[in-house]
Amino acid sequence: MLRRALVVLLAVLVSVAAVFAVGTVPATARPSHDPRHDSLQRELDRAVADDGAPGILAGVRDGHGAWFGSAGVADLESGRKRRPVDRFRVGSTTKTFTATVVLQLAAEKRLSLDDSVEKWLPGLVQGNGHDGGKITIRQLLNHTSGIFNYTADPELSSRLAGESFLEHRFDTYTPEQLVEIAVANPPAFAPGASWGYSNTNYILAGMIIEKVTGRSYAAEVNRRIIRPLGLIHTYLPGDDPTVRRPRGRGYSKLFLTDPDAKIHDVTKMSPTWGWAAGEMISTAGDLNRFFAALMGGRLLPPAQGREMFTGVPTKDFIPDSTYGLGVLSQRLPCGVTVWGHGGTIHGSLSWTSGTRHGGHLLTVNINGDWVDQVGISTRAATAEFCPNTSTDKVTNEITTWSPAPLSL
Repeated sequence: MLRRALVVLLAVLVSVAAVFAVGTVPATARPSHDPRHDSLQRELDRAVADDGAPGILAGVRDGHGAWFGSAGVADLESGRKRRPVDRFRVGSTTKTFTATVVLQLAAEKRLSLDDSVEKWLPGLVQGNGHDGGKITIRQLLNHTSGIFNYTADPELSSRLAGESFLEHRFDTYTPEQLVEIAVANPPAFAPGASWGYSNTNYILAGMIIEKVTGRSYAAEVNRRIIRPLGLIHTYLPGDDPTVRRPRGRGYSKLFLTDPDAKIHDVTKMSPTWGWAAGEMISTAGDLNRFFAALMGGRLLPPAQGREMFTGVPTKDFIPDSTYGLGVLSQRLPCGVTVWGHGGTIHGSLSWTSGTRHGGHLLTVNINGDWVDQVGISTRAATAEFCPNTSTDKVTNEITTWSPAPLSL
Protein backbone atom coordinates (compact mmCIF):
# COMPACT_ATOMS: atom_id res chain seq x y z
CA MET A 1 0.00 0.00 0.00
CA LEU A 2 2.80 2.38 0.95
CA ARG A 3 4.84 1.64 -2.19
CA ARG A 4 1.83 2.24 -4.45
CA ALA A 5 1.08 5.52 -2.72
CA LEU A 6 4.71 6.54 -3.15
CA VAL A 7 4.63 5.81 -6.84
CA VAL A 8 1.45 7.75 -7.39
CA LEU A 9 2.39 10.81 -5.38
CA LEU A 10 6.06 10.84 -4.50
CA ALA A 11 7.58 9.44 -7.65
CA VAL A 12 6.07 12.32 -9.49
CA LEU A 13 7.50 14.62 -6.83
CA VAL A 14 5.26 17.31 -7.46
CA SER A 15 3.82 15.72 -10.24
CA VAL A 16 1.07 16.97 -12.03
CA ALA A 17 -1.53 19.24 -13.10
CA ALA A 18 -3.11 21.19 -15.79
CA VAL A 19 -1.51 24.45 -16.49
CA PHE A 20 -0.73 27.86 -17.61
CA ALA A 21 0.10 31.57 -18.86
CA VAL A 22 -0.77 35.22 -19.19
CA GLY A 23 -0.11 38.73 -20.41
CA THR A 24 0.78 41.78 -18.36
CA VAL A 25 -2.11 42.77 -16.08
CA PRO A 26 -2.37 44.34 -12.64
CA ALA A 27 -0.85 42.08 -10.00
CA THR A 28 -3.17 42.88 -7.08
CA ALA A 29 -5.86 40.21 -6.74
CA ARG A 30 -9.45 41.31 -6.19
CA PRO A 31 -10.97 39.50 -3.21
CA SER A 32 -14.43 40.91 -3.98
CA HIS A 33 -17.13 38.91 -5.72
CA ASP A 34 -16.75 38.56 -9.48
CA PRO A 35 -19.45 36.51 -11.24
CA ARG A 36 -17.01 35.56 -14.01
CA HIS A 37 -15.28 33.27 -11.50
CA ASP A 38 -18.34 31.86 -9.75
CA SER A 39 -17.88 28.40 -11.25
CA LEU A 40 -14.23 28.35 -10.14
CA GLN A 41 -15.21 29.40 -6.61
CA ARG A 42 -17.70 26.53 -6.51
CA GLU A 43 -14.88 24.14 -7.35
CA LEU A 44 -12.77 25.57 -4.54
CA ASP A 45 -15.66 25.05 -2.12
CA ARG A 46 -16.17 21.53 -3.48
CA ALA A 47 -12.49 20.64 -2.97
CA VAL A 48 -12.90 21.34 0.75
CA ALA A 49 -16.45 20.10 1.32
CA ASP A 50 -16.39 16.97 -0.85
CA ASP A 51 -12.71 16.12 -1.43
CA GLY A 52 -11.49 16.86 2.09
CA ALA A 53 -8.82 19.48 1.38
CA PRO A 54 -7.87 21.52 4.48
CA GLY A 55 -7.68 24.68 2.40
CA ILE A 56 -7.38 25.77 -1.22
CA LEU A 57 -6.57 29.07 -2.92
CA ALA A 58 -6.69 30.25 -6.52
CA GLY A 59 -5.29 33.27 -8.31
CA VAL A 60 -6.43 34.28 -11.80
CA ARG A 61 -4.85 36.78 -14.22
CA ASP A 62 -6.61 37.75 -17.40
CA GLY A 63 -7.46 40.78 -19.48
CA HIS A 64 -9.78 42.05 -16.74
CA GLY A 65 -7.08 42.10 -14.05
CA ALA A 66 -6.45 39.72 -11.16
CA TRP A 67 -8.83 37.75 -8.94
CA PHE A 68 -8.30 35.69 -5.79
CA GLY A 69 -10.53 33.05 -4.24
CA SER A 70 -10.19 30.52 -1.44
CA ALA A 71 -12.01 27.95 0.65
CA GLY A 72 -11.16 26.14 3.85
CA VAL A 73 -8.34 27.25 6.12
CA ALA A 74 -4.63 28.00 6.08
CA ASP A 75 -4.22 26.75 9.66
CA LEU A 76 -6.33 23.98 11.18
CA GLU A 77 -5.66 25.21 14.72
CA SER A 78 -6.39 28.92 14.32
CA GLY A 79 -8.91 28.59 11.50
CA ARG A 80 -7.30 31.45 9.59
CA LYS A 81 -8.38 31.73 5.98
CA ARG A 82 -5.93 31.49 3.11
CA ARG A 83 -4.62 34.79 1.72
CA PRO A 84 -3.21 35.98 -1.63
CA VAL A 85 0.19 36.66 -0.01
CA ASP A 86 0.56 33.18 1.50
CA ARG A 87 3.70 31.35 0.39
CA PHE A 88 3.66 27.60 -0.31
CA ARG A 89 5.98 24.90 -1.63
CA VAL A 90 5.46 24.57 -5.40
CA GLY A 91 7.11 21.17 -5.91
CA SER A 92 7.76 20.29 -9.52
CA THR A 93 6.76 23.67 -10.86
CA THR A 94 10.41 24.32 -10.01
CA LYS A 95 11.16 22.34 -13.18
CA THR A 96 9.81 25.12 -15.39
CA PHE A 97 12.26 27.59 -13.83
CA THR A 98 15.12 25.11 -14.33
CA ALA A 99 14.20 24.49 -17.95
CA THR A 100 13.94 28.23 -18.61
CA VAL A 101 17.51 28.81 -17.41
CA VAL A 102 18.81 25.92 -19.54
CA LEU A 103 17.05 27.33 -22.61
CA GLN A 104 18.47 30.78 -21.92
CA LEU A 105 21.95 29.24 -21.87
CA ALA A 106 21.15 27.54 -25.18
CA ALA A 107 20.10 30.89 -26.62
CA GLU A 108 23.44 32.33 -25.46
CA LYS A 109 25.23 29.47 -27.30
CA ARG A 110 26.80 28.33 -24.05
CA LEU A 111 25.35 24.86 -24.47
CA SER A 112 23.29 22.94 -27.03
CA LEU A 113 20.17 20.92 -26.29
CA ASP A 114 21.82 18.16 -28.31
CA ASP A 115 24.86 18.08 -26.01
CA SER A 116 25.24 14.84 -24.11
CA VAL A 117 25.05 14.67 -20.35
CA GLU A 118 28.52 13.11 -20.46
CA LYS A 119 29.94 16.26 -22.07
CA TRP A 120 29.05 18.41 -19.09
CA LEU A 121 29.01 15.86 -16.27
CA PRO A 122 31.65 13.28 -17.27
CA GLY A 123 31.39 9.94 -15.56
CA LEU A 124 28.35 10.85 -13.48
CA VAL A 125 25.61 8.95 -15.33
CA GLN A 126 27.22 5.56 -15.83
CA GLY A 127 26.51 2.02 -14.65
CA ASN A 128 23.56 -0.38 -14.40
CA GLY A 129 22.71 0.31 -18.04
CA HIS A 130 22.91 4.11 -17.80
CA ASP A 131 25.15 5.89 -20.31
CA GLY A 132 25.32 9.67 -20.11
CA GLY A 133 27.04 9.75 -23.49
CA LYS A 134 23.79 8.64 -25.16
CA ILE A 135 21.49 11.05 -23.30
CA THR A 136 20.97 14.63 -24.48
CA ILE A 137 19.97 17.70 -22.50
CA ARG A 138 16.74 17.84 -24.51
CA GLN A 139 15.92 14.32 -23.35
CA LEU A 140 16.45 15.40 -19.75
CA LEU A 141 14.05 18.30 -20.13
CA ASN A 142 11.25 16.36 -21.88
CA HIS A 143 11.62 13.17 -19.78
CA THR A 144 12.66 10.88 -22.62
CA SER A 145 16.08 10.06 -21.14
CA GLY A 146 15.04 6.82 -19.47
CA ILE A 147 17.11 7.65 -16.38
CA PHE A 148 15.72 6.04 -13.24
CA ASN A 149 13.60 8.32 -11.08
CA TYR A 150 15.47 8.56 -7.78
CA THR A 151 12.29 9.19 -5.75
CA ALA A 152 11.15 5.68 -6.75
CA ASP A 153 14.23 4.11 -5.15
CA PRO A 154 12.93 1.77 -2.41
CA GLU A 155 15.31 2.94 0.30
CA LEU A 156 14.86 6.65 -0.37
CA SER A 157 11.10 6.39 -0.78
CA SER A 158 10.86 4.56 2.55
CA ARG A 159 12.29 7.70 4.16
CA LEU A 160 10.03 10.08 2.25
CA ALA A 161 6.70 8.49 3.12
CA GLY A 162 4.99 6.79 6.01
CA GLU A 163 5.84 7.33 9.65
CA SER A 164 9.56 7.11 8.89
CA PHE A 165 9.34 10.49 7.15
CA LEU A 166 8.84 12.09 10.56
CA GLU A 167 12.27 10.75 11.56
CA HIS A 168 13.94 11.78 8.29
CA ARG A 169 12.12 15.03 7.45
CA PHE A 170 15.24 17.12 8.11
CA ASP A 171 17.70 14.86 6.29
CA THR A 172 19.72 16.71 3.67
CA TYR A 173 20.91 15.46 0.29
CA THR A 174 23.35 16.76 -2.29
CA PRO A 175 22.56 16.60 -6.02
CA GLU A 176 25.40 14.10 -6.43
CA GLN A 177 23.83 11.82 -3.83
CA LEU A 178 20.47 11.92 -5.60
CA VAL A 179 22.05 11.00 -8.93
CA GLU A 180 24.03 8.23 -7.26
CA ILE A 181 20.76 6.81 -5.89
CA ALA A 182 19.25 6.93 -9.38
CA VAL A 183 22.06 5.20 -11.27
CA ALA A 184 22.25 2.45 -8.65
CA ASN A 185 19.01 1.31 -10.31
CA PRO A 186 18.54 0.22 -13.96
CA PRO A 187 17.10 2.72 -16.45
CA ALA A 188 13.43 2.69 -17.32
CA PHE A 189 14.15 2.47 -21.06
CA ALA A 190 16.82 3.33 -23.63
CA PRO A 191 17.32 7.06 -24.26
CA GLY A 192 14.61 8.37 -26.59
CA ALA A 193 12.74 5.05 -26.72
CA SER A 194 9.78 6.11 -24.56
CA TRP A 195 8.58 8.69 -22.05
CA GLY A 196 8.79 8.52 -18.27
CA TYR A 197 8.66 11.25 -15.62
CA SER A 198 11.94 11.27 -13.72
CA ASN A 199 13.02 13.85 -11.16
CA THR A 200 16.61 12.76 -11.82
CA ASN A 201 16.43 14.54 -15.18
CA TYR A 202 16.07 17.91 -13.50
CA ILE A 203 18.69 17.30 -10.83
CA LEU A 204 21.09 16.74 -13.73
CA ALA A 205 19.79 19.85 -15.52
CA GLY A 206 20.52 21.89 -12.39
CA MET A 207 24.02 20.45 -12.20
CA ILE A 208 24.62 21.32 -15.86
CA ILE A 209 23.55 24.91 -15.18
CA GLU A 210 26.20 25.08 -12.47
CA LYS A 211 28.87 23.51 -14.64
CA VAL A 212 28.20 25.86 -17.57
CA THR A 213 27.93 29.08 -15.57
CA GLY A 214 30.33 28.44 -12.71
CA ARG A 215 27.64 29.72 -10.33
CA SER A 216 25.08 27.97 -8.16
CA TYR A 217 21.74 26.89 -9.54
CA ALA A 218 19.97 29.18 -7.06
CA ALA A 219 22.12 32.15 -8.06
CA GLU A 220 21.27 31.67 -11.73
CA VAL A 221 17.52 31.37 -11.11
CA ASN A 222 17.66 34.49 -8.96
CA ARG A 223 19.75 36.45 -11.45
CA ARG A 224 17.86 35.45 -14.56
CA ILE A 225 14.24 35.09 -13.42
CA ILE A 226 13.34 36.02 -9.84
CA ARG A 227 14.97 39.46 -9.61
CA PRO A 228 14.21 40.69 -13.17
CA LEU A 229 10.53 39.77 -12.80
CA GLY A 230 10.22 41.16 -9.29
CA LEU A 231 9.10 37.85 -7.80
CA ILE A 232 9.56 39.14 -4.27
CA HIS A 233 7.73 36.24 -2.63
CA THR A 234 9.62 33.51 -4.50
CA TYR A 235 12.85 31.86 -3.37
CA LEU A 236 14.90 28.68 -3.36
CA PRO A 237 15.22 27.55 0.26
CA GLY A 238 18.29 25.32 -0.03
CA ASP A 239 18.69 23.54 3.30
CA ASP A 240 16.37 25.93 5.18
CA PRO A 241 13.47 23.74 6.43
CA THR A 242 11.09 26.65 7.04
CA VAL A 243 8.65 28.51 4.81
CA ARG A 244 9.03 32.25 5.25
CA ARG A 245 6.02 34.21 6.44
CA PRO A 246 3.42 35.04 5.38
CA ARG A 247 2.40 31.42 4.88
CA GLY A 248 -0.16 28.90 5.99
CA ARG A 249 0.53 25.40 7.25
CA GLY A 250 1.20 22.31 5.12
CA TYR A 251 -0.57 19.07 6.08
CA SER A 252 0.20 15.49 5.09
CA LYS A 253 -1.04 11.93 5.58
CA LEU A 254 2.51 10.90 4.64
CA PHE A 255 1.26 9.39 1.37
CA LEU A 256 -0.53 6.55 3.14
CA THR A 257 -3.69 5.39 1.36
CA ASP A 258 -5.71 4.63 4.47
CA PRO A 259 -8.50 7.26 4.51
CA ASP A 260 -8.24 7.36 8.31
CA ALA A 261 -4.48 7.99 8.29
CA LYS A 262 -3.38 10.65 10.77
CA ILE A 263 -2.84 14.17 9.49
CA HIS A 264 0.56 15.70 10.29
CA ASP A 265 1.81 19.28 10.11
CA VAL A 266 4.78 19.08 7.73
CA THR A 267 5.33 22.81 7.19
CA LYS A 268 8.93 22.38 8.29
CA MET A 269 11.00 19.88 6.31
CA SER A 270 14.21 19.70 4.30
CA PRO A 271 13.47 20.25 0.60
CA THR A 272 17.00 19.27 -0.48
CA TRP A 273 15.71 15.98 -1.86
CA GLY A 274 13.86 18.05 -4.48
CA TRP A 275 16.50 20.68 -5.38
CA ALA A 276 16.25 21.75 -9.06
CA ALA A 277 13.38 19.29 -9.54
CA GLY A 278 11.12 20.58 -6.77
CA GLU A 279 12.45 22.78 -3.94
CA MET A 280 11.00 26.20 -4.75
CA ILE A 281 8.63 28.28 -2.61
CA SER A 282 6.33 30.92 -4.13
CA THR A 283 2.84 32.45 -4.20
CA ALA A 284 -0.04 32.30 -6.64
CA GLY A 285 0.63 35.88 -7.75
CA ASP A 286 4.33 35.28 -8.36
CA LEU A 287 3.70 32.07 -10.30
CA ASN A 288 1.18 33.88 -12.48
CA ARG A 289 3.70 36.65 -13.09
CA PHE A 290 6.41 34.13 -14.03
CA PHE A 291 4.23 32.18 -16.44
CA ALA A 292 2.91 35.43 -17.90
CA ALA A 293 6.46 36.47 -18.76
CA LEU A 294 7.41 33.01 -20.02
CA MET A 295 4.33 32.50 -22.21
CA GLY A 296 4.46 36.08 -23.39
CA GLY A 297 7.97 35.67 -24.79
CA ARG A 298 9.79 37.89 -22.28
CA LEU A 299 12.17 35.20 -20.96
CA LEU A 300 13.10 33.26 -24.10
CA PRO A 301 13.83 34.15 -27.73
CA PRO A 302 11.32 32.72 -30.26
CA ALA A 303 13.53 29.75 -31.22
CA GLN A 304 13.90 28.58 -27.64
CA GLY A 305 10.23 29.28 -26.96
CA ARG A 306 9.31 26.94 -29.79
CA GLU A 307 11.60 24.28 -28.34
CA MET A 308 10.01 24.63 -24.90
CA PHE A 309 6.45 24.27 -26.20
CA THR A 310 7.12 21.37 -28.56
CA GLY A 311 5.49 18.56 -26.62
CA VAL A 312 5.93 14.81 -26.80
CA PRO A 313 3.15 12.39 -25.84
CA THR A 314 3.20 11.32 -22.21
CA LYS A 315 2.68 7.75 -21.09
CA ASP A 316 0.63 6.67 -18.07
CA PHE A 317 0.58 10.23 -16.83
CA ILE A 318 -2.06 12.96 -16.91
CA PRO A 319 -4.79 12.10 -19.45
CA ASP A 320 -4.71 14.05 -22.72
CA SER A 321 -1.32 15.61 -21.99
CA THR A 322 1.98 16.25 -23.72
CA TYR A 323 5.28 17.32 -22.16
CA GLY A 324 7.55 19.96 -23.65
CA LEU A 325 10.77 21.22 -22.06
CA GLY A 326 9.69 21.87 -18.49
CA VAL A 327 6.08 22.60 -19.42
CA LEU A 328 3.02 20.41 -19.72
CA SER A 329 -0.07 20.70 -21.90
CA GLN A 330 -3.46 19.25 -21.09
CA ARG A 331 -6.52 19.09 -23.30
CA LEU A 332 -9.55 19.86 -21.16
CA PRO A 333 -12.92 18.10 -21.63
CA CYS A 334 -14.28 21.10 -23.60
CA GLY A 335 -11.42 20.85 -26.11
CA VAL A 336 -9.40 23.83 -24.82
CA THR A 337 -5.69 23.12 -24.34
CA VAL A 338 -3.85 24.75 -21.44
CA TRP A 339 -0.14 24.83 -20.69
CA GLY A 340 1.91 25.10 -17.51
CA HIS A 341 3.09 22.77 -14.75
CA GLY A 342 2.09 21.34 -11.39
CA GLY A 343 3.77 20.06 -8.30
CA THR A 344 3.34 17.63 -5.42
CA ILE A 345 5.44 17.74 -2.28
CA HIS A 346 4.71 17.01 1.38
CA GLY A 347 1.83 19.20 2.50
CA SER A 348 1.33 21.01 -0.80
CA LEU A 349 -0.35 20.35 -4.16
CA SER A 350 -0.14 23.15 -6.71
CA TRP A 351 -0.50 23.82 -10.40
CA THR A 352 -0.52 26.67 -12.89
CA SER A 353 -2.49 26.47 -16.11
CA GLY A 354 -3.25 28.90 -18.88
CA THR A 355 -3.64 29.74 -22.53
CA ARG A 356 -0.59 29.28 -24.71
CA HIS A 357 0.30 32.91 -25.32
CA GLY A 358 -0.52 34.35 -21.93
CA GLY A 359 -3.98 35.81 -22.13
CA HIS A 360 -5.49 33.89 -19.21
CA LEU A 361 -3.76 32.23 -16.26
CA LEU A 362 -4.81 30.20 -13.21
CA THR A 363 -2.70 29.11 -10.23
CA VAL A 364 -4.15 26.89 -7.50
CA ASN A 365 -2.67 25.46 -4.29
CA ILE A 366 -4.00 22.96 -1.76
CA ASN A 367 -2.33 22.70 1.66
CA GLY A 368 -3.02 18.97 2.05
CA ASP A 369 -1.34 16.27 -0.06
CA TRP A 370 -3.88 13.41 0.13
CA VAL A 371 -6.66 14.65 -2.14
CA ASP A 372 -7.11 13.94 -5.86
CA GLN A 373 -4.82 16.54 -7.40
CA VAL A 374 -5.47 15.63 -11.02
CA GLY A 375 -9.22 15.49 -10.59
CA ILE A 376 -9.43 18.79 -8.70
CA SER A 377 -7.01 20.55 -11.04
CA THR A 378 -8.94 19.39 -14.09
CA ARG A 379 -12.25 20.52 -12.59
CA ALA A 380 -10.81 23.90 -11.59
CA ALA A 381 -9.24 24.49 -15.00
CA THR A 382 -12.46 23.38 -16.72
CA ALA A 383 -14.47 25.81 -14.58
CA GLU A 384 -12.15 28.69 -15.43
CA PHE A 385 -11.32 28.03 -19.09
CA CYS A 386 -14.52 26.26 -20.19
CA PRO A 387 -17.30 28.27 -18.50
CA ASN A 388 -20.08 26.49 -20.38
CA THR A 389 -18.89 22.98 -19.52
CA SER A 390 -20.27 21.14 -16.49
CA THR A 391 -17.48 19.90 -14.22
CA ASP A 392 -19.77 17.11 -13.05
CA LYS A 393 -18.68 15.29 -16.21
CA VAL A 394 -15.01 15.53 -15.28
CA THR A 395 -13.97 12.06 -14.10
CA ASN A 396 -11.77 11.24 -11.17
CA GLU A 397 -8.71 11.09 -13.43
CA ILE A 398 -6.20 9.75 -10.93
CA THR A 399 -8.02 6.42 -10.59
CA THR A 400 -7.22 5.66 -14.24
CA TRP A 401 -3.67 6.94 -14.09
CA SER A 402 -1.40 3.88 -14.10
CA PRO A 403 1.72 4.55 -11.99
CA ALA A 404 3.65 1.46 -13.05
CA PRO A 405 6.11 3.08 -15.52
CA LEU A 406 6.94 5.77 -12.97
CA SER A 407 8.13 3.15 -10.48
CA LEU A 408 10.89 1.72 -12.67
